[in-house]
Amino acid sequence: MRHIEGIRDLSERELGMLGMNDLAYVKQVMVDGAKMYTVHAADGTQMAEIADRDIAFAVVRQNDMEPVSVH
Repeated sequence: MRHIEGIRDLSERELGMLGMNDLAYVKQVMVDGAKMYTVHAADGTQMAEIADRDIAFAVVRQNDMEPVSVH
């Protein structure tokens, strides 16, 4: 329970760093009328733009991270 309470004291930067080396977010976007998938670090930094969702997830896993879908 102490760990959960400590989360309230994290700064915005510290919160953004949670999962930085472990998670990558995959988000569907439209680029020039085409459906694409962007891969983002835990802090929101875009790392890649890929045309296929399955490939985006595979790329994340190949880099030893867990992909998380963002809607």
